[in-house]
Amino acid sequence: MAFQPIVDVQTGTPFAYEALVRGPSGEPAASVLSKITAANRYAFDQRCRVKAIEAAAVAGILDTPARLSINFLPNAVYSPMACIQLTLRTASATNFPADRLIFEFTENEEMADPAHVANIIAAYQKMGFGTALDDFGAGHAGLNLLARFQPDIIKLDMELIRGLDTSLPRRTIVDGVIRICRALGVTVIAEGVESNAELASLKDLGVRYIQGFLFAKPAFEALPKLTLTA
Repeated sequence: MAFQPIVDVQTGTPFAYEALVRGPSGEPAASVLSKITAANRYAFDQRCRVKAIEAAAVAGILDTPARLSINFLPNAVYSPMACIQLTLRTASATNFPADRLIFEFTENEEMADPAHVANIIAAYQKMGFGTALDDFGAGHAGLNLLARFQPDIIKLDMELIRGLDTSLPRRTIVDGVIRICRALGVTVIAEGVESNAELASLKDLGVRYIQGFLFAKPAFEALPKLTLTA
């Protein structure tokens, strides 16, 4: 696993760290994800959860107030309660508070059964976990998913963020999504932020939580040091 911070720009400290899958020698995620099949999807999803929690604990996340965001595969979860048991045991063994865990899924993965995903979200929220919809604005759905269920967090796709400071259409769309989320009580995270101009535009729009190379690149098996900007 590699870890990348999600920064609270009001405090200048990490709100959370996202766990990003890597190969055993730091190979990129694509080299690992390309090997997922229907036969190994469940085992892979379970192992990623365990590894994310264990590696984050070793890296020192429990010495900070930051949460841990773990990607999961909705199509690998046949039963929310059954499939969460290993995660709960791992959290207990590492003294990792369950309420500091966020589970995020990407809308880039086609969902065979959106109602099943809604059930997973509801179950996780009932257990005290945070839930997040990653890459919002790209993939198989957008507002349709948000209408079906409301995660605690949505993460704006980096393609919406890129050049936000110079694009009126992008700024208008992002502003609209932020207003919708505010009305629904959903927190917004902007991901893929790479420039001070993009950051300034997001701050102007009221986005508090930012993820991107502007603050830190993912660090393999470690919590990276932040590069704070104005």
